[in-house]
Parts: sequence; structure tokens; C-alpha cells
Amino acid sequence: MRTHEFTATVFGTDMTFTAAPGVFSGNRLDLGTSVLLREVEPPTSGRVLDVGCGVGTIAVGLAVASPGIVVDAVDVNGRAVELTNLNAERHGVADRVRACFPDEIDGDVAYDEIWSNPPIRIGKAALHDLLLTWLPRLTVDGSAYLVVGKNLGGDSLQRWLEGQGFPTERIASAKGFRVLRSRRG
Repeated sequence: MRTHEFTATVFGTDMTFTAAPGVFSGNRLDLGTSVLLREVEPPTSGRVLDVGCGVGTIAVGLAVASPGIVVDAVDVNGRAVELTNLNAERHGVADRVRACFPDEIDGDVAYDEIWSNPPIRIGKAALHDLLLTWLPRLTVDGSAYLVVGKNLGGDSLQRWLEGQGFPTERIASAKGFRVLRSRRG
């Protein structure tokens, strides 16, 4: 696999990530994820899920910033899974970050937080299925943090989530992106 590196500031720490063509955010920290990481404070403890982990910027960044958390990172792209695990090892958090395919996650695991720059471009039906797969896995007091471009349906997604029984509020808006926090209803 042909790889390259990019550097990004994540929760105040400059971090270098190994990336590859064909993996989301493969050349740099994408704008939506940078908005999410800037607008939401990392948790200090608990179990976290990164949905659509790409090269692992969110998962690895959270683990570096918060030694008290464990992160599962899922993606359907095998290169993304490989790169997230590689980047976790590079930053010394491989013991607390596990990237894998979605079907490798134990069905009984619940999450205190879910973080995602969800793959909006997979289409509305597939996105809704994806979210309805993971959001019910939140703990009773858990929260999901999603960043979605306003022009890609951020406002309509908020309404849809509420209609599905997940109270959702917009907690930030920057650079054309909405940061949403959803909870279990």
C-alpha cells in the first residue's frame, strides 16, 4: 500500500498520521473533523466508538488526549482499519484503540460516547441504517457527537434523528458544518 503522512493539531497536540489514497481524509485533516475536534471536549473516562474511522484521527486523538478512555474504531474500508491501528501504535495508544470492521464488535458492548464524521455520501438510506445500528448502543447517559455539512443535510439529519427518538441538539456551527449531540430517548 502506498502511504504518506500528514500532521494535524488534535486537542492541542501536533500529531502525524500515516494515510493512503482511498481512505477518508487521506491527505490532511478534513475540515468537518477539525470542526468536531475543536468544538467538543474529549471525555475523561469511559468507552468510546468512532464510526467511520478513516485514518484514525478521531480515535487516536481522543485516546492521546484522554488516558482514561478505551476506543473502538470501525470502518468498512480495510485500509482504514489497518491505518487506524498503525496510527494508534505510532502514538502509543494501541492498548486502548482497536480498529476493526463493524461486524467484529461484540453486540453487547455499549458506549458512553460515539464520535463520527459520518459518511454522508453513502446515501440517505444507508446513512440512516448506519446511525440506527450504532446510536442504540449508547449507554443511558451517553452522547453521540456528529459533524455534518449544512449543505449535506446537517439540519435535516437533526430533525430525522429526533423523529427516530434520539433527542438531538446543534451544539456548534462553524465553517459550514453542524456539530450535533444526540442522546438516547
